Amino acid sequence: MGRAVPVSDLQHRLAAVEAQLAKERAERKAAEDALAVSEQARERLERIIAALNHAVWGARSEKRHAAQDRLPLFEDIAVAEGMLAQAREKADAATGRQRRKPQPTNRNLGHLPKHLERFEKVIEPESTQCPCGCGEMVKGGEDRTERLDVVPAKLRVLVTIRPKYICRACEGKQSVQAPAPEYLVPRGLPTEGLVAHTLVAKFADHQPFYRQSEAYRREGIDLDRTMLGNWAGRGMQVLAPVIDRMIEHLKTSDGLFMDETTVPVMAPGTGKTRLDYLWAIARDQRGYGGADPPVVVFHHSRHRSAKVALELMRGYTGGGPLHVDGYRVYDALGDPKQTVSPWVLAYCWTHWRRRFVDFQRATQSPLCEEILERIAALYRIEAMVRGHPPELRLKARQELSAPIVQAMRPWLEARLDRLSSASELARHIRYALKRWDGLCRFLHDGRIEMDTNPVENLIRPVKLTKKNALFAGSDDGARTWARCASLIGTCKLNGVNPQVYLTDTLRRIIDMHPLSRIDELMPWNFDPTIPGVTRQQG
Repeated sequence: MGRAVPVSDLQHRLAAVEAQLAKERAERKAAEDALAVSEQARERLERIIAALNHAVWGARSEKRHAAQDRLPLFEDIAVAEGMLAQAREKADAATGRQRRKPQPTNRNLGHLPKHLERFEKVIEPESTQCPCGCGEMVKGGEDRTERLDVVPAKLRVLVTIRPKYICRACEGKQSVQAPAPEYLVPRGLPTEGLVAHTLVAKFADHQPFYRQSEAYRREGIDLDRTMLGNWAGRGMQVLAPVIDRMIEHLKTSDGLFMDETTVPVMAPGTGKTRLDYLWAIARDQRGYGGADPPVVVFHHSRHRSAKVALELMRGYTGGGPLHVDGYRVYDALGDPKQTVSPWVLAYCWTHWRRRFVDFQRATQSPLCEEILERIAALYRIEAMVRGHPPELRLKARQELSAPIVQAMRPWLEARLDRLSSASELARHIRYALKRWDGLCRFLHDGRIEMDTNPVENLIRPVKLTKKNALFAGSDDGARTWARCASLIGTCKLNGVNPQVYLTDTLRRIIDMHPLSRIDELMPWNFDPTIPGVTRQQG
């Protein structure tokens, strides 16, 4: 028989085995954690690559398939539409409102606009004699065909002649001559129409000054891009009082939209560009049929801090809804400790939804798909109430949207508990839960929109200009950019031709239009069909 092993040795061996096993388990756990982190990093990189591919090659629209706009709660969307129709009928009966029948869409079905100049060409037959020998035939009708033609832009020279008259009896000691008119650019080449054309070409049609300069050179006219930039800056200096008055109108609004975008600006003395910001403040009440005209004003700033946001909103009435995205800087505008007139912040559902749209493109997540379906149901309801009075919008939201939103939060919280705290999807869910009260404010006020799309749509032309012009040459150039974007954006909101408006308004200001009647120069008071005539709001 072998010699018995002492119990103490067995205990030491067992302890060593257990220690080794614990070490291996710890190493395995560390390896599994590292693998999980690596897997998450790989998935994140794949999503980044997919997002980049989509940014270059994919569709820009975030619209979803019609079949994805339905939830089990609204298996048949006609039920929701019927509920809305009943609410609309009750509201009309209570207010005595007579609802108009929807007008047919005004489309150009072969009939060109009447204001276009017509040049008629009559094509007569070779002979109007009757083939039977009866004699001359008489006209019994005609066929008219209209085709759209174009004449390339034609440059012309306006010559101003001021005759000088002298008295022969006084041997030329007495003379009279009409005073020289004031020009936008003293002793300069451009008329107000040419300056307006330069501004609209760059900031509305996104043609940078160097491209405009090349177009003029083809016509035999040498206009340097620096000269065009100087004309634009001078035009915006003249129009600055109009923009200041637009800001005063905005300050009395009880509901606004606010957003910002980057603009490259040349840093003096460095030969490099820096990223500045254009902040947009907009009023758009068309979603609920408000009486105030839509307007947008852009501001140039070096920074994107809360201090800048507070300074821009100083002097505003406040107290009403301010539509913003989830950027933390805007929280200062709703904090009574930082502003005397705190705003009621309404956060944007589109910004939150966009996170899941981007995530879903790279990862077919059922959870992500379900979130998008629920948000799509809310937007379906919003499409039905758009343009209706606030009280009707509020009633429809309370009956149709509120149940979806109320069920969404506990559902999100339950799903969040099952996700890794480090996962990207969990971060997207926490983004909404932290801002839930602001996201739900549209359920309690019919004036509030679900998103900041009205101001985002106004920022898009700025991005197109940036894509083509690359950068602003100086701080003054950035301010000119902001001012021109304000006027052109407001013209577009009110259906006004910016070329005609800028030409007319520049001429009126140069002709000493009184400051006491500056409201006549607002874009929403300008009649787009009759150049040089303004219309007053009733």
